[in-house]
Amino acid sequence: MTPDPATDTPAADVERRQDFIRQIVREDLANGRHAAIRTRFPPEPNGYLHLGHTRAIWTDFGIAEEFGGRCNLRLDDTNPAKEDPEYVRAIQDDVRWLGYAWAELRHASDYFEVFYLAAEKLIRQGDAFVCDLSADEVRTYRGSLTEPGRASPFRDRSVEENLDLFRRMRAGEFADGARTLRAKIDMASGNINLRDPALYRIKHVEHQNTGDAWPIYPMYDYAHSLSDAAEGITHSLCTLEFEDHRPLYDWCVDKVDLAHHPELLKCLTDNGLPFEASKPRQIEFSRLNLNYTVMSKRKLMTLVDEGLVDGWGDPRMPTLQGIRRRGYTADALKLFVARLGLSKQNSLIDYTVLENTLREDLDSRAPRRMAVLDPLKFVLTNLPENHEESLTFSNHPKDESFGQRSVPFSRVLWIDREDFAEIPPKGWKRLIPGGEVRLRGAGIVRCDDVVKNESGEIVELRGTLDLESRPGMPGADRKIKGTIHWVSAQHAVPAEVRLYDRLFTVANPDNSGDTDAEGKTYRDYLNPESRRSVRGYVEPAAASAGPEQSFQFERIGYFVADRFDHRADAPVFNRSVTLRDTWAANV
Repeated sequence: MTPDPATDTPAADVERRQDFIRQIVREDLANGRHAAIRTRFPPEPNGYLHLGHTRAIWTDFGIAEEFGGRCNLRLDDTNPAKEDPEYVRAIQDDVRWLGYAWAELRHASDYFEVFYLAAEKLIRQGDAFVCDLSADEVRTYRGSLTEPGRASPFRDRSVEENLDLFRRMRAGEFADGARTLRAKIDMASGNINLRDPALYRIKHVEHQNTGDAWPIYPMYDYAHSLSDAAEGITHSLCTLEFEDHRPLYDWCVDKVDLAHHPELLKCLTDNGLPFEASKPRQIEFSRLNLNYTVMSKRKLMTLVDEGLVDGWGDPRMPTLQGIRRRGYTADALKLFVARLGLSKQNSLIDYTVLENTLREDLDSRAPRRMAVLDPLKFVLTNLPENHEESLTFSNHPKDESFGQRSVPFSRVLWIDREDFAEIPPKGWKRLIPGGEVRLRGAGIVRCDDVVKNESGEIVELRGTLDLESRPGMPGADRKIKGTIHWVSAQHAVPAEVRLYDRLFTVANPDNSGDTDAEGKTYRDYLNPESRRSVRGYVEPAAASAGPEQSFQFERIGYFVADRFDHRADAPVFNRSVTLRDTWAANV
């Protein structure tokens, strides 16, 4: 999928917001179904947010904002064995970085008492039972897509026995996995999610918020639906993999009916929270999938745990922490998901769409600077040894409001080695022995001599500057085919420049689960050239940048001062994106 120039306009972006979810919201408001819109963004704190979450964040917060509603950030922390406060902090940081503010910060664990009371209500209604089957036995009894399941031999326990056993589960009497609380729905249902799913399991694990108060924890589907209901969420927006779970979501909401049972929420209202329970509506939209990456939390965690990347915030990772450090902007990501819009059809988005959005954003916002990443010395022999001057450059060629800067110029320069060819290929327009080229903003130079070391490597070029070709001089208009950039060797600041590229060499490393037809896993397709570090030189105005300041290094690409490692006296820049797609020839 590639952008369509005819439709990639601000007006088109607005038009794309006429998606099916926003139409539902408009209709619900128009017919009085809701007086106000409430949404939530409910990540589980078991890893870092990634690019796929950007669509969900943009949708949940964006719709609430557009319709004058409220969006909560809720951490669905029902599986303490896999959750960590580190992830909680990162999630909040990511949401703030994207420019959103939540109405309230909630946790599923805030409602543990509500979930428990609701479970007892289900037992008394005959809608739930305590089951002694092991996990393996449950799977055997569940059946398959073509065969109905079989009822648990414990399904017909009395209400009294179920209440007794469930309360003893709550008291911590039983070992992990010994029993579960299951919904009593339909073991013959064509939807396997309705075949008496588990509502609670026993886990003697300390929780980051509730400590060791609970030896039992609710299952995700149960907790998620009741959390939405307790918070008064009007539109529960989620990705398509939850479509088959919607009947269970509705079953939990309807059977518990928090809106008409305020006694179940008394533990909240007694602590000052308002009674806001309602019946939410779940609506699904497609996931955001990108090629040349993986976005399974399990696989991303493997990359981190096995040291295949430098942590969750590695700029090659699709995590929001990583891509932010890479130099992607919040505006670029929001523009990206806005242009893709919302649909019910899963698709794999080409990585170039994301890169082009960043190029577009940085083209307008990034000041220009000069940098040399593979330095080759160029001595202008017709200038005095101590020659030194300041040249005036525009900070942005398309926007005068960016102002100007002074760039030092001297007798000895650094140029990029790739801008010189001793034996030029056909069509070469840069520097050659005896040839001329224009130095950006400084005049026309000629290469007279090539200096080599004992190994035959070129270590220095010597040439002359046409003094009549300086900007504003009569010779400045002389026709010269090529222009190259430079930095003054005397004034340039040494810098570490990290050249990041795509993490994988194939478009769909996640195509077939754990292994592909050749028996390879996604690990086998890691790009060995995804990170290179070079020592180059940057002009002083680049070195003095603050962390997370983005620039276009002229003729090279867009770069950002590293969020953590950059210092004015020891600059570190990360390549965000090249000036053009360098993968097109490889596709």
